[in-house]
Amino acid sequence: MKIYRKVSEFPELQHTILTSGTFDGVHLGHQKIIQRVVDLKKHTPNAQTVVLTYHPHPRLVLFPDQKDLKLLTTLEEKAILLEDLGIDHLCVIPFTKRFASTSSENFIKRIIQKKLQTRQFVIGYDHRFGKNREGGFDYLKENEDRFGFKVEEISRQDIEDNAISSTRIRKALFDGDIETANELLGYEFSITGKVVKGKQIGRTIGYPTANLKLTDKHKLIPKQGIYAVRIFHKYEYYGGMLSIGVRPTIGKNLKQTIEVNIFDFDKDIYDKDLTLQFVKFLREEEKYNSLDELKAQLAKDKEESLEVLKV
Repeated sequence: MKIYRKVSEFPELQHTILTSGTFDGVHLGHQKIIQRVVDLKKHTPNAQTVVLTYHPHPRLVLFPDQKDLKLLTTLEEKAILLEDLGIDHLCVIPFTKRFASTSSENFIKRIIQKKLQTRQFVIGYDHRFGKNREGGFDYLKENEDRFGFKVEEISRQDIEDNAISSTRIRKALFDGDIETANELLGYEFSITGKVVKGKQIGRTIGYPTANLKLTDKHKLIPKQGIYAVRIFHKYEYYGGMLSIGVRPTIGKNLKQTIEVNIFDFDKDIYDKDLTLQFVKFLREEEKYNSLDELKAQLAKDKEESLEVLKV
């Protein structure tokens, strides 16, 4: 899949089948839209599939004082998921307040019609675009001949089977309900970060951990607690257990950390990137009276993680 960070970089194509949106999470509802785009290509010789998305997320630009939005996927993660689904081109529009003031008519003519050479446009039932979200399916359908492309809407029922939504997935992750989040996503939720040095206390009790610093400050971090996870590093998978929390056994008023103990692993990975895939929430974070008590609990956590992961 080819990625374009500016519309001006997009090449001239004969026939594009387009969909557009933020697609945060690329969850099962989004996947139905993407799958329709890919299916249409099978019946259209020389067609190319295109996803048009926006970065940063529009809410971060339009409502900068709202600090509560956390994203299911970074732009990089979104790109990987879209490529795996069979998309040929990803066009990323830098979202600014100036761009937000673009009328739907101008947006369609200048970008969708002229630059992307759209011939078929697939949208979700609630997709809106243009200044004040004035454009939508009815507007597009009424002007198909004038714009020169066919438009198709994926119904609400098709998208929201089992109440699939990014909002519901975010809530599940904040609640530690990993099974529900993964079911609605259609894959295991993940975070990626760089390994940084910590206090190395885990090493002294036989459970060394890699401390992760996330690469995107807007990425959602699930509920504090202990998790069974899969770790992806240099094209290999490992099993492990993850702690998200403030380490109450170690001290008071400590900052939240993300620490993963990787099973049967002894490589030097400082400053390297790790991807953690969440499999199951094991328990709440707890305060223990001693490091020996913590060590005993970690042994139980590892046993449960191994059972969950079957590694």
